[in-house]
Amino acid sequence: MSTTEQQATGTFVADPVHSHVGFEVPYAVATFSGEVTDFTATLADGHLEGSAKIESITLRDESLSAHVLSPEFFDAERHPVLTFSGDVVRDGDRATVEGEITMKGITRPATLVGTIVGPTVDHFGATRVGLKLETVVDRTAFDMKWNMPLPNGEPALANEVTLKADLTLVAQEA
Repeated sequence: MSTTEQQATGTFVADPVHSHVGFEVPYAVATFSGEVTDFTATLADGHLEGSAKIESITLRDESLSAHVLSPEFFDAERHPVLTFSGDVVRDGDRATVEGEITMKGITRPATLVGTIVGPTVDHFGATRVGLKLETVVDRTAFDMKWNMPLPNGEPALANEVTLKADLTLVAQEA
């Protein structure tokens, strides 16, 4: 097997400097996006666990943060953490993760798809795995129903939200 086809065994933890977690949702004629700055991710023998602190959502327009953290969306006060858990299936450099995501106290099945690279030893001698994953969820399935009609009657905000994770995971010593 080449390096990109080997299974990552052991425990790998997200390197926060080289990892990114975010979301995108169509809004009017553009895309509304944000990122989560306080998150964890652990890959242990093919099982991926992750969590994100809702209060760490960062938006391009800070004036919208209070609304996104409110009960109309994430309800950060009552539900401060989003979680994900699932098993990684590798096919060459393709990765599929079948699991569950919990937002706002509601758990739903989710399939994340993307790419996997490594394990590879970096220039400092650490073993790393790269996972770039995304999934689309219906925000209304997580009780996020706020919307506003545009003048043409169409909703301003789409229900389908793309969640993205670009993770660099570093092997932990046993």
